[in-house]
Amino acid sequence: MSSALRRMSTSPFSSCAFQQRASSRWPSRRPPSTATSRRSLVVAAAAASNFANENREYVIVGGGNAAGYAARTFVEHGMADGRLCIVSKEAVAPYERPALTKGYLFPLDKKPARLPGFHTCVGAGGERHTSEWYKEHGIEVLYEDPVAAIDTQNQILTTSSGNHLKYGSLIISTGCAAVRFPENIGGNLPGVHYIRDVADADSLVSSLEKAKKVVVIGGGYIGMEVAAAAAGWNLDTTIIFPDDHIMPRLFTPSLARRYEELYQKNGIKFIKGVLVDKLEGGTDGRVATVLLRNGSIIEADTVIVGIGAKPVVSPFEAVGLNKKVGGIQVDSLFRTSIPGIFAIGDVAAFPLKIYDRMARVEHVDHARKSAQHCVRTLLTAHTQPYDYLPFFYSRVFEYEGSSRKIWWQFYGDNVGDTIEVGDFDLKVATFWLNSESRVKGIFLESGSPEEFALLPKLAKCQPVVDRAKLQGASSVEEALEIVSSSL
Repeated sequence: MSSALRRMSTSPFSSCAFQQRASSRWPSRRPPSTATSRRSLVVAAAAASNFANENREYVIVGGGNAAGYAARTFVEHGMADGRLCIVSKEAVAPYERPALTKGYLFPLDKKPARLPGFHTCVGAGGERHTSEWYKEHGIEVLYEDPVAAIDTQNQILTTSSGNHLKYGSLIISTGCAAVRFPENIGGNLPGVHYIRDVADADSLVSSLEKAKKVVVIGGGYIGMEVAAAAAGWNLDTTIIFPDDHIMPRLFTPSLARRYEELYQKNGIKFIKGVLVDKLEGGTDGRVATVLLRNGSIIEADTVIVGIGAKPVVSPFEAVGLNKKVGGIQVDSLFRTSIPGIFAIGDVAAFPLKIYDRMARVEHVDHARKSAQHCVRTLLTAHTQPYDYLPFFYSRVFEYEGSSRKIWWQFYGDNVGDTIEVGDFDLKVATFWLNSESRVKGIFLESGSPEEFALLPKLAKCQPVVDRAKLQGASSVEEALEIVSSSL
């Protein structure tokens, strides 16, 4: 989320009637109403080029959240059996990736999450899709064989193992990769971890089982969630980051202070406003110390680096990239500049209609919704532009025995002035208002299901509120009532 949210917060937008200007940049291509033309294309091309597998009418590249929800949408439209192929670098079927920095890292005696428990699409209340589900629905999945090259003219993918795949329609769902420290400053030392997939999380759990001193580098999503999990192991845990407070791209200083105090009550230490110079290994070669640029030395036998992510665009650069927000450029139907090729999820740079700007969103909610929208576009006459409301959340300290479970949600755009209401020990809310006193974004910690359900309605409608009344609200409940009454 963090890098994407920052990018999403810098462009100007109109405050009332939002117009979709970006659509004029794209060629007018009506999506096919059926798959007949695509299937014929694949069969004919396969016969001409000796790629005789006619089942690859539709190919999804990537094995994460977006791929799993795209597959479900193909099944719902009756277009998966014998037609759909997923090409993945993962060793397992698509799963709900957020679990890797939350429940997956719980101590072994506190009911950690494990596969097959969080395969897609359980995160959105759907059926759990194990590898057997894909087989039962006639979906071909190529595991641990990522795409290495693409020939867009002949519609051929080449995988890392040398397989050649003919496709009719292609959906790029490659997600993001963790930003890593260079090898020359210790980024690849044993005991240094990055989290993007199950194998990464398994490696970290193995380290946590033996760890005594943990250092988390980065004060964003990954850093905060991993540090909270490490506290459940009763480990000496320190978070290091260069900013003045945690989650600077979303949290206000006041809000950040409340969370930092909670983390400190759980034994977690903070070192703020400093950069890491390098990681050094001990006599056994494993990471032993973190050297800071201010000269400080922090002991650590386990280090987790959470300093951001970057979209995985290779080898698809030829379909067109967005240099401002990163990722593969698409229109409001997730079509790239090349007919028949789409991009979804974290890797897609798309028109954010509500704020009239291009954006790239690194979040599971967008991964799910973009996948569903794209496949409906591909398989039907659906031409409604994607109209996404940015949404982010986090849940930490949820393991058994925790003194306080944390669950917050944010909807909208964190721009403008802020008004904070509530008592953090119970619940707290922050409202972002523009110069017209229009609500642009809402953050809520420890809300009820009904209160959380209200947030997207308010953020999407953007009511004009009475600032004085909102500032004078004595509780979150009263504040939400004030904003709701302004609709």
